[in-house]
Amino acid sequence: MKSSPHAAAPSPGSSPVTGRLDDDALPAAQFRAIAELGGDVAFAIALPARRLVYLSPAFGALSGFDRAALQRALDGEGVSPLAPLAAWLREAAGGEPGARSRREFDLFDAEGRPLALDGLATVLADAVADAAAGPAPTLVGLLRDLSAQRAHQSEQKRFASMLNHEFRTPLATIDGAIQRLEATSSHADEPTRTRYRKIGAAVDRLIGMLDEYLSPDRMAALGRARQPNTITVNGLVDSGATQIRAAGREAVLRLEELPLTLRGEPEGLRLALKVLIDNALAFSPPSAPVILRVRRSGGGVELAVLDGGAGVPPQDALRVFDKGYRGRNAAGLAGSGLGLYMARSIVEVHGGVLSLAPGEEGAGAEFRLWMPALGL
Repeated sequence: MKSSPHAAAPSPGSSPVTGRLDDDALPAAQFRAIAELGGDVAFAIALPARRLVYLSPAFGALSGFDRAALQRALDGEGVSPLAPLAAWLREAAGGEPGARSRREFDLFDAEGRPLALDGLATVLADAVADAAAGPAPTLVGLLRDLSAQRAHQSEQKRFASMLNHEFRTPLATIDGAIQRLEATSSHADEPTRTRYRKIGAAVDRLIGMLDEYLSPDRMAALGRARQPNTITVNGLVDSGATQIRAAGREAVLRLEELPLTLRGEPEGLRLALKVLIDNALAFSPPSAPVILRVRRSGGGVELAVLDGGAGVPPQDALRVFDKGYRGRNAAGLAGSGLGLYMARSIVEVHGGVLSLAPGEEGAGAEFRLWMPALGL
């Protein structure tokens, strides 16, 4: 048989599993090599017999099971730790050609150690899985080891749990002490009692942040679901407008038609915008609207938050994003001086820029959040 001038013959024991070879195709061995570059396990199962015709050698190193063990599990012979994987493969084999099937598994390897896998498969209608039999439907796919990812997530949860505990314990002590002081200091003057209430409010705010960002439930949810990494411009603006209206203030939206998407962790970008809106609400009169303006800028989108307050004093403008810095006009207002520092850090991690627009004192503040947009 004459070989194609662009496709070398498969190596002994290998056969094309990704389709017919022609002048524009690569041999199956090369496809497998590409698929396995990142350490993934490639497989091919001839249908309808569900005969395993290829399994990467890496499967044995990963699981401790050989090809015959997986074939027995596919055939339903006996009880096997590979049963959940085999059940998914049988289910995926019944899918329509071209349809993708994906699933994560928690198994045990041959030595009884936990093994987490991510499987991706599809049915090819006319793959050549067996040179003698000719073209036939074949289930092909990849298995990826999730152990390192799971270990990283577990470490994140452990660290978050430790932070939660280490912060919550002293906060609970402070909260209890303040409550006792308020209950037993009936003869304290009003300025003193006001300080007690401010300390109590600050403790409540910090405990609320722990509940929102470091709670076990939130950490568990992050581990269960694949987190989104994009958010639409309109979705981000809508969350800001909702926050403004929930505070009983008027939200004025000045928007260009921008059906664009930003690449970034949605909760992080919403938090950065929330900090800017919190500042606008705190440093402007209750009757003043908060303006959200969106426009194209360069290769991205600029979202500006404008308030009707006194603006940022010139002497504070250069330090307003510094960690722990509080401006002269923040006296008497609750806060730690970390909000704008945290917001800028979040934006910069996402490849964006957060800045204070130049302006005159007394004309209100304008903070500009610029992010690169997909599709521009």
